[in-house]
Amino acid sequence: MDKPWKISRGPIAATELDVEKANAINGMLIRPVGVLPAKPGDPVLPFAVGLFNELRPLLKPEAGVTTLRRATAAYVHCRRYYFASAQPDSMRHNIDGEPVEALSVEDRLVAQKRFLSLKQSAKAEAPEPAPVPPPVLSKNEQIRAALLRGRKSPVS
Repeated sequence: MDKPWKISRGPIAATELDVEKANAINGMLIRPVGVLPAKPGDPVLPFAVGLFNELRPLLKPEAGVTTLRRATAAYVHCRRYYFASAQPDSMRHNIDGEPVEALSVEDRLVAQKRFLSLKQSAKAEAPEPAPVPPPVLSKNEQIRAALLRGRKSPVS
């Protein structure tokens, strides 16, 4: 896995969880920013380098910088963000959501490795399916089963 992907999967759509994380960030700012998805299905856009420094001046007075940093980290360290960043045609976006530069091959490769790592750990953490309960037997079926268990098989 020393080579970046060559086939693009197109824009990576945000899920409900991505939008919740984006809303948490926007909720701390005096205005929403265009680089974050507003609804499920919106594209996940990789941030321009230094974007956090543009978010800080938009912070509401009652919100803390550490809280904003944690919320932003939760958003950018998710699987779909890495997947979007790993695409061969991925671009970095400014605070308004406009593309500003292509991701470097090195950054795409790092994103690809992190995406695959998170994907593997998600598979490893997947719960095993619950056991299927035995079928409910009618009273007649229960009696028949008890009678059949009581019979001894003939010895040849």
